[in-house]
Amino acid sequence: MFKKTLTALLASLVLAAAGAAPAAPARASGIILFLGDAGGTSTLAAASIYGHNDPQALFLQHMPHIGLSETSALDRWVTDSAAGMTAIVTGQKTANGVLSEMPSEGGKDGRVLKTILEYAEEHGLSTGVISNMPMADATPAACYAHSDSRKKWGEIFAQVMHPRFGDGVDLVLGAGRTRIYNDTKAMGIDLDAGLKQAGFAVYDSPEAVPETARRAVALTDNAEYDIAAVTGRAIDILSRNPKGFFLMVEVDMHTDNVKRGLEHALLMDKIVRQTAGRVKDDTLILFTADHSFDLRIRGGKKGEPILPPDYTRGNPAGSLRVDGSHTGEQVLVAAQGPGADQVHGYMLNTDLFHVMMRAYGFE
Repeated sequence: MFKKTLTALLASLVLAAAGAAPAAPARASGIILFLGDAGGTSTLAAASIYGHNDPQALFLQHMPHIGLSETSALDRWVTDSAAGMTAIVTGQKTANGVLSEMPSEGGKDGRVLKTILEYAEEHGLSTGVISNMPMADATPAACYAHSDSRKKWGEIFAQVMHPRFGDGVDLVLGAGRTRIYNDTKAMGIDLDAGLKQAGFAVYDSPEAVPETARRAVALTDNAEYDIAAVTGRAIDILSRNPKGFFLMVEVDMHTDNVKRGLEHALLMDKIVRQTAGRVKDDTLILFTADHSFDLRIRGGKKGEPILPPDYTRGNPAGSLRVDGSHTGEQVLVAAQGPGADQVHGYMLNTDLFHVMMRAYGFE
């Protein structure tokens, strides 16, 4: 009798322990990577004061999971956007100026590095890139293209039509229209015809892309188009895919033009806040910067404007000092959603690729 009772007790303890075991972490159906180009912590603090008279009033600064990422390139402490974004979307560091491949050796192209967007494509997810910077420039290009030089805009953008992996990115929405068309034309490419042959609808502004679109390219020369509205529409389009989606949204936050940079930082904060309020719980939202920028708060009184009311580019920037170059300190990583608990403490920029891959369940 005692033996039976002991056996039953042990069995109940095993069942209780099994019931108490933590559930497997939920996987992300969608990932939205927000990239503040040059949006270091000093820029975020200055933008918060500029917009809210408070250094910690941004939504980004209060997301549930926060970390700090180093930003170095393969052989340099200070990265450019090409190497910086390559590290984030491939998990590998490369040299400055190189997009999603290793540096060339002996005149031969370096090893191609598959990006998180390309992994998503191979798994049947829908994908997109949005930016208020040119769509053949470093940050968006690193998501969908591979090149030994970020300067080869024609060759880079041609990879939208001729992807290395899967059937390629589905939405390409942003700036740089004139140069992209000129550079591809110089290569003998009729861009509109080539895009349509590859299955894209072509529009002359991102705002013109309808919600019914599936694959679309929309280029503009107006960097101040309504990127917040376009981001919302892109999420609606991509999230129709039951397998999931990946979206990268870049906002230029360089503060060589201080007022514009701070306003763009506030714009990014608005977009992330709006996105967090509209997406499903199975979406990982991740914000970071590819590198920081040499802006510092050097003085000023609380309650007074951080920029002079009559500030224009080139005038003294009041309480701010700007030396006009990239810098190498850590940048913010902020996250919410499935896999966001991987964001904490000091991180490598290459870690962010693995955060996303694990969130999808790809590794």
